[in-house]
Amino acid sequence: MADDDELIRVLHAEHGDALFAHAVRLCDGDRQRAEDLVQETLVRAWRHPEALDPDRGSARAWLFTTARRLAIDAWRRREVRVGEVVTDAPPEPRTDLDEADRAVEAWTIAEALEKLSPAHREVLVECFYRGRSVAEAAAALGIPSGTVKSRTHYAVRALRLVLDEMGVTR
Repeated sequence: MADDDELIRVLHAEHGDALFAHAVRLCDGDRQRAEDLVQETLVRAWRHPEALDPDRGSARAWLFTTARRLAIDAWRRREVRVGEVVTDAPPEPRTDLDEADRAVEAWTIAEALEKLSPAHREVLVECFYRGRSVAEAAAALGIPSGTVKSRTHYAVRALRLVLDEMGVTR
């Protein structure tokens, strides 16, 4: 057990900073996800110390490759998973906007919503503007709850694209 602890300490001392910098790039600047990625990479090294044998190649190369593979796996999991929609507590309105800013924002969102398909628009209106839960929106729209979740996920993505095209985001 002492050898295992020492292995992780040595790996972290020799490669920790470079591995973290690499992980931050892999996680698009998200430092929390990067820390998790470094931790999981070091756990993999601890579980498979034979992979770090100098005869098999550089330990840093193995760590970077493992981190990259873990990041890709995490990205794939996020992409195939339909996001959970929680509408029990609608977001609080921003307090730093004056009435004119709120009006412009409302008009912009209304214009963007008009560019969505009717199915996407109606699920967003039910969940976000009317503040209905997934079950309530499903009952109001006459569709299954899973369909509401899926449509909401894709509707938010479509809305983001429309807003990007309008030059509102990024």
